[in-house]
Amino acid sequence: MAEITLRDVRKSYAKNEVVHGVNLDVSSGELIVILGPSGCGKSTLLRMVAGLESITSGEVAIAGRVVNRLEPRERGCAMVFQNYALYPHMSVAKNIGYSLKIAGLSKAERTERVSKVAATLGLTEYLERKPAQLSGGQRQRVAMGRAMIREPKVFLYDEPLSNLDATLRVAMRVEIRKLHQRLGATTLFVTHDQVEAMTLADRIVVMNKGGIEQVGTPSEVYGRPETTYVANFIGSPGLNLLKGAAHPDEGVIKLPDGQQLAYDRSQWPEIGHGPVIAGFRAEAVKFGSGPLSARFDFAEELGIAKLLHGSFGGQAMIVHVATRADLQPGQPFFFSVDPGDIQLFDADSGRRLEEVRAPVATAKQTTPVQVTA
Repeated sequence: MAEITLRDVRKSYAKNEVVHGVNLDVSSGELIVILGPSGCGKSTLLRMVAGLESITSGEVAIAGRVVNRLEPRERGCAMVFQNYALYPHMSVAKNIGYSLKIAGLSKAERTERVSKVAATLGLTEYLERKPAQLSGGQRQRVAMGRAMIREPKVFLYDEPLSNLDATLRVAMRVEIRKLHQRLGATTLFVTHDQVEAMTLADRIVVMNKGGIEQVGTPSEVYGRPETTYVANFIGSPGLNLLKGAAHPDEGVIKLPDGQQLAYDRSQWPEIGHGPVIAGFRAEAVKFGSGPLSARFDFAEELGIAKLLHGSFGGQAMIVHVATRADLQPGQPFFFSVDPGDIQLFDADSGRRLEEVRAPVATAKQTTPVQVTA
């Protein structure tokens, strides 16, 4: 078992605190993605787990043991860096097996273990090459192999795909997910790319300005963001967020230009009169007809669909349309949004307002169906 526990973890440089009391529980074998923009403290947090940064206060525990005062080599972690950190004068085989050599294993045992790791990562034919003779994706696999061969309790990835082109990033995401499924090691993966987070994570930790905004599964942080920050950060595009005034007796949010968004009063029964932020996804918009109107500004072409950028109630809005939509800048268009797709946030704090969530239906027992490849 290699669960990770963080309790009120803080990091300060002089009087500047950059990580503010982080609390997190990671189950053994879980793949957690720490997501946030540059400067939010995500890499610093990862380095504190690894032992590469000292902890100002709080506790980090791995497999039930507090590791604050342990050296990095004593923590049972293996780290994969953004810049690969390979030895350029060594072959792939020597790079992968270097930690075993330092540990004093025999050459025969090193060779056997290097061969197994190389086969797992598709590197067998490259074992005699130097890093300069490899592509970016191959070098990243070598860095992963060097971490794997130590058979660590915990894998730590610090933005490992940032230096790769778009095609390689997709391929390496698949490789990392397959590797995690095979090894089952507890994994912390740091990235600023929300697509990486959504496709890789068992759970996502969304960080902002040194603190945690929300922890949840990809579907939770996308479908039920806890703050306007998460709502705007997760999704491509993020949630449309519009300032208005709640009128709970009518079940509507009135916008500054007089237009009204109806919301589901059974979901939000405790909403009072006053300022509120209403949100809805671009794909929740029913384009072409309805009681609401917006002004078109420009479109992003997505091939089979478009993102229409416009102004609604004097505020920016994006609409996802799968149909042909030939509009001129400044031209109005009509749309509607189902009340059940409206999400509500506090106008001051940006926190999600209290809601009544529908009970989860109990799945009926069914006879399993065997599927063969």
